Amino acid sequence: MDNVSVLIIEDTPAESESLVKVLTENNYTVAGVATSYSDALAQFYKKPVDIVVIDVFLNGIPDGIAFAETINITPNISKPFVFLTSSNDRQIFERAKLTHPFSFLLKPFNELEILYAIEMAVEKFYAQTDVFFSPDQDTVISNDCLFIKKKNSLKKVFITDILYIEVEERYCNIITETEKFVIMISLTKISELLEKDKFVRTHRNFIVNIDKIEEIMMHDNLVILKGNHKVTLSEKHKDFIKKFNILK
Repeated sequence: MDNVSVLIIEDTPAESESLVKVLTENNYTVAGVATSYSDALAQFYKKPVDIVVIDVFLNGIPDGIAFAETINITPNISKPFVFLTSSNDRQIFERAKLTHPFSFLLKPFNELEILYAIEMAVEKFYAQTDVFFSPDQDTVISNDCLFIKKKNSLKKVFITDILYIEVEERYCNIITETEKFVIMISLTKISELLEKDKFVRTHRNFIVNIDKIEEIMMHDNLVILKGNHKVTLSEKHKDFIKKFNILK
């Protein structure tokens, strides 16, 4: 499980230091602090970034909006972002709205506002609204990772690292080669969100990453995964095995 990485775009040292403090104390990784449009783009392209917190005005110019416009129109690089501002200029606000920010905070902000804004931005960006405020779910699924809420922060598990998923009532156990994560989501829901060509049902209680399969043992009704992990194979879910060489 990795920390979620946040890029801060803020030209006021006191504000950026406050943001760094809030994020690090809540187990986020600060990818960097940029103070200008060009610096922000350089860091954004160079470093792994999951979320961006953007001050609308940089050195008195609304370059924060220009940055958001740039990442929105460039194919395949857009990320969830949160705007910060102390401005009450209506025209600036309307221009900022056109970038479809995933959250918008007025300065001065407090710790909970920042944390909630980040969570809302992730939910909206991946079109899974109200997940982190639901008593029945705590995980947003993107194309390449799971964002899991743990206390006041979000954690990240890469989908390619998942061996299999096992359901236990309202919870799912996410199993990787080195770790186990328990998340609050139904197997049906997680099945809908995962890529069907990569994750298949082998049993009513199991979903398997087909890239991690090493053996399929028909006689014993078992699927063997990397690290010698074993899951059950039921008669109802055997159709997918036609893709593999079977050990009898």
